[in-house]
Amino acid sequence: MSSNLPNRTGWSLKASVLAIASLILTVSDATGGATEPIDISQIVQDNGVEAAASTVMVQRLSDGQVWVSNAARSEERFSPASSSKIPHTLIALETGVAAPDTMFEWDGKSRWVDAWNRDQSLTSAFQVSAVWVYQDIVQRVGAAGMAEWLDRFDYGNANIGTEATLTTYWLQDILLVSAVEQVNFLHRLVERDLPLSDTTYAAADAIMQTDTGDGWTMYSKTGWRHGADIMDIGWYAGWVRCGSDTYVFALNMDIPDASFRNLRITTSTAVLEAIGAFDCQ
Repeated sequence: MSSNLPNRTGWSLKASVLAIASLILTVSDATGGATEPIDISQIVQDNGVEAAASTVMVQRLSDGQVWVSNAARSEERFSPASSSKIPHTLIALETGVAAPDTMFEWDGKSRWVDAWNRDQSLTSAFQVSAVWVYQDIVQRVGAAGMAEWLDRFDYGNANIGTEATLTTYWLQDILLVSAVEQVNFLHRLVERDLPLSDTTYAAADAIMQTDTGDGWTMYSKTGWRHGADIMDIGWYAGWVRCGSDTYVFALNMDIPDASFRNLRITTSTAVLEAIGAFDCQ
């Protein structure tokens, strides 16, 4: 893990273990018990990602079981990049700024991802991660509204900076979130414990679904924080509904170059497979 990265809060291993224990206790209060976190560092290593330069956390909601690699890093905050499109989409839906089929007209400016260069619905913008659509959304909601909603979600440090950073705060190390905080947030989303309407929850389910299999459905979002003078950070966060159970997960990792970006999904998938998240009854 790089040691020269600005605006990132390093926590001691003891603090990280306590935070993970708190995460487990939150669920065990409701389920009647939970077990100690299981180390999955070897699975991460076997899939080509250095455990020291990444973290993966998974929580099974039925019993609070947690799996984690690099517990210290799981408490370290990073820019969420496009993984923040999960809370941003919820805010757009709940405030009425957009519905799943609301169309956003492309301004004709060519951007580096070809799939962005066309009109988008909220659903397609989430799926192709069209930054310009979400920049439009946050301006419609406004700085005060975005700050209030992120605080209500308890999403990382809930910091959007100033009016000048309203359209970039999730890309510029202003809004920061840890893997533990992502899992906590997604846990509340899955359990419908956020201050949202049933209509928003239903719409979010449809928008955020990314894959299905034999008895399971995945909802997820990638993120990639790129910077000229710091290590790039990649995210993959979401949840898997498998039969009557749900597994919430978050990965972040250093991305030295673009060849590493696919490892966000393949490593997360390997971990989920190894712990039985796709073995549905």
